[in-house]
Order: sequence, then structure tokens, then C-alpha cells
Amino acid sequence: MAMTIQVDSLSGLQAFAAAAEARNFRVAGQALGISSSAVGKAIARLEEQLSVQLFHRTTRTISLTEPGGLFLARVRSLLEGLEEAENEIAHASAKPRGRLRLSLPLTGAVHTRPLAEFMALHPQIELDLDFSDRLVDVIEEGFDAVIRTGEPADSRLKHRKLGRFRWLLVAAPGYLERSGTPKTADDLLEHACLRQRLSTGRVAPWPIAGAPEAIVPATLAASIIDPLLDLALAGAGIGAFPDFMVQSHIGDGVLQVVLEGLLDRRGTWNILWPSGRFQAPKTRAFVDFMVGWAENIFDE
Repeated sequence: MAMTIQVDSLSGLQAFAAAAEARNFRVAGQALGISSSAVGKAIARLEEQLSVQLFHRTTRTISLTEPGGLFLARVRSLLEGLEEAENEIAHASAKPRGRLRLSLPLTGAVHTRPLAEFMALHPQIELDLDFSDRLVDVIEEGFDAVIRTGEPADSRLKHRKLGRFRWLLVAAPGYLERSGTPKTADDLLEHACLRQRLSTGRVAPWPIAGAPEAIVPATLAASIIDPLLDLALAGAGIGAFPDFMVQSHIGDGVLQVVLEGLLDRRGTWNILWPSGRFQAPKTRAFVDFMVGWAENIFDE
């Protein structure tokens, strides 16, 4: 006789799928927002209902049994279908709402104004922001959308280009009056250079055309780029910044470009989100807003 999974077993199916992906009850619980013991009990009830063992368990690890592996493929299809159905209903009904989890680059100040504008337009959306320079796993870490540089490489994600940018070396006029204006890359050895330190611990390189990175001292290093811009504006030294961060300051005359064309570095900003037949209204609203905002910020 065929076994019928009851509706109230949905939480057990979710727990099973999360545990199968993580190979760990604790990690699965963290992803679902429940305890590891709750995950274990949900799976035990599911196994009892199915009269089959889904996992091999040891004190340290879990692994799928052969029936568990077959069941996982069916459960994944079922859960994906339920998610698409939920998204389809949301797509056709209410205004964008709910928590929107975003991962953004460490150039945080650049996004402050558009995020404030987006919040004003969509007061029913709650923003959960993660600022990082690491390559996050959008799906595994539960992000609704991320903004990153470079060419997208994850086939599980959709993306839209926000714009292109190039890096510039800039300094305040007061600093250049005191310390002189560098004429060649070698001159940077005699200057205060404001550098960004990545999460890996190394200092982000200044890819100087035709010159070794070693010629650029790290007079001051910071883990995020925003205070480096404040220091450059205060006349503390020379910094490297994406053009969209400094173009208004250059236009106002409070920063000057030095060694024009020295940095051999260009990039592309993209917004990425998990692929699927239906895009949640909150994600669609954010993607469309950021693309519209970027049209006025980035050079093509």
C-alpha cells in the first residue's frame, strides 16, 4: 500500500532536506531557525511514518542511506514546487513585503543613499544587510540578493549588470601642496598611501600598470574603504577608489586625481539573486530599484 505523507509532515521534509544538504543536524537547525534536537526529532517522526531509515548516524556524522538518497530527490522536487507556488501567489497579489536579506560590498557608504530611498518607497520590506568582501554562497547562506563585482559564475543565480567602473588615485589639494604631486609610480614610495585590508588579512593590491606592487607602501590600512575616503578628504594621503565613490568630490575640487591612468583596473558591478520561475516581489522590487539607481551612477 502506498504511503501518504501528511500535511503536518512538511516541517519534517524541510528538516530532512536541510540535514541531507548539511550532513549535520546542528547546521540544518541553524538554517531553519530551530534546535538540532528538533531537527532530529522531526526526522525520527518522518522515518517512523515511512517505516524506513533515512540516515546512518554516528556520534559525529550522518550520511544518507540508499532509500534516503532516493527520497531526497523527491523531497527536493516537492519543496521547490511549493516554493514556486508561494512565489507565484505572492507575485500576483500583495505589495512587496517581508525581510530582504542582502549581501553588499564593503563600499558601504555608496549604498547608504539608495538604501534609504528604497526603504522610503517600500516601508513593508525589512532590510537585513551583510557587508563583506568575501564570496558568499547566495543560496546556501539564504541571501535574497547580493551585489558584487566581476563576471557571474554561479549557474544557480540570475543577474543584471548595474554598471562599469574604474579605479582612480586621488588626494586632497592640501596634501599635495605639503607633500608634492607624484609624477611616476616610483614617487609613491615617498608618499602616505591609504590601503584597504581584505578579510583574508592581506592588503588589497593597487594594480599599477608596468610597476611592481612592492613600490606602494601601506602607510595606513583599514578593513573597510569608507574611512579611507574620509582620511583622503582630510588630507592624510593618497587613496585608490572606484570612480563612482569620488567623482562628486573631484567635481567639487576637494579631491584631485593623481597619476592619471596609472591604475590598470576596471570592473563591473552586478546584482545577483537565486534563479527560479517566479521572483519574489520584494526581490524584484529591489533589483529594479537598484538597476534604475545605477543608471545615474555608473559610466557605461
